[in-house]
Amino acid sequence: MGSPAPELSTQEIGICCGRCETYSTVGTLVCAECGNDLAIEAGRPSGSSGMSAAAGGEAAPDPRRMTQPARSIHEEPTSPYITGLDDDEPDRRLGVYGSENLSKQPSVERGSERNVQLARPADPLAGLSEEELMDQAKHFVCTSCMTPVPTGHKFCGRCGAEVPPEILKLQVQFFSEMQDPEKARLILIRGEGMDALSYHLKLEQHIVGRSGQLEFPDDPFISPKHANFFYRDSKLVVRDEGSLNGVYLRIRGTVDLSAGDTFLAGEQVFRLDPTPKAADAADGDGTFFYSSPKHPTAFRLVQLLEGGATGMTVCARGNSLQIGRENGDLNFPGDVYMSAQHCTVGDEGGKFTLTDHDSRNGTYVRIKTEATLGHGDYVFIGRKLLRVELNVN
Repeated sequence: MGSPAPELSTQEIGICCGRCETYSTVGTLVCAECGNDLAIEAGRPSGSSGMSAAAGGEAAPDPRRMTQPARSIHEEPTSPYITGLDDDEPDRRLGVYGSENLSKQPSVERGSERNVQLARPADPLAGLSEEELMDQAKHFVCTSCMTPVPTGHKFCGRCGAEVPPEILKLQVQFFSEMQDPEKARLILIRGEGMDALSYHLKLEQHIVGRSGQLEFPDDPFISPKHANFFYRDSKLVVRDEGSLNGVYLRIRGTVDLSAGDTFLAGEQVFRLDPTPKAADAADGDGTFFYSSPKHPTAFRLVQLLEGGATGMTVCARGNSLQIGRENGDLNFPGDVYMSAQHCTVGDEGGKFTLTDHDSRNGTYVRIKTEATLGHGDYVFIGRKLLRVELNVN
């Protein structure tokens, strides 16, 4: 077959015969291997040598190649390979395959000749139905060759282009931080003219007081640094920061009480005290202190008044005391925030409990240090009532 053809440089443009796939340099009119016409002009007679013998045996240029107008760059070639390229316009005829990409195209060794195929790339969306075209929206479309890349793939399966990192690591964002399920809001239910205000708890800590992130300078019952709302393990926690009047959390159903605990019903504040120890022994000369007759009692409730003074004290005659507006052991007919049968304090074998009877405004227990909050919880701070709202599905 002759000596092997020289290696092609990455900047060399050639012509591949459509019949035998033999490579020829740019400007060659006839394939040296099979004699096939390599010109791209239409209407050229088949079998023409493309060269005529002139006097002296010298080959004369084909006059048709010199006189026929150039083809439009938008016309399709007559063979599946790009042929008949002019030296001064390789890129326009090669389309997406420029001279710098020649070395990247598949090559086929034919005898001693290297044949380089320059196939025109097919449109990845050609021939797809309307439904299939719409289906491409489910995938990322490669920006290099417009081929759909299935979700999770790091490279385009057609051209090998890398999928951008922002696509691989894309995370859905919320329209607003208000939608973040890990962040909560506080709704001011009782605010003395500021009702329905909403506080978005988007920080790590939120100090409530007469100064801080949540300020209530008009409430004299709120300490300068009263409470702190913060997140722990993606849960909202409220902590009493050593306030004078404490933080009260609304109970649900029945909860345990301990001696000395304070709770709120309507506008009344009570403290649970155990039965005092007997002190009716005679003095040194044998005289007893005169007092009202004593009745057995398990506990007693002490009413706390503004300023720290104590109001009435009621001892349980049995194992429980009911508080309400009427028909209870402790009645407050003038308290408009108290339900008729509001709550009950009981003693169950030495264990104290507090039960809310589905009262309209609820019963609240003062927290000792901190408490974890859930969606729909109510918190009393001073005279401000706040409701917790979480973004739950």
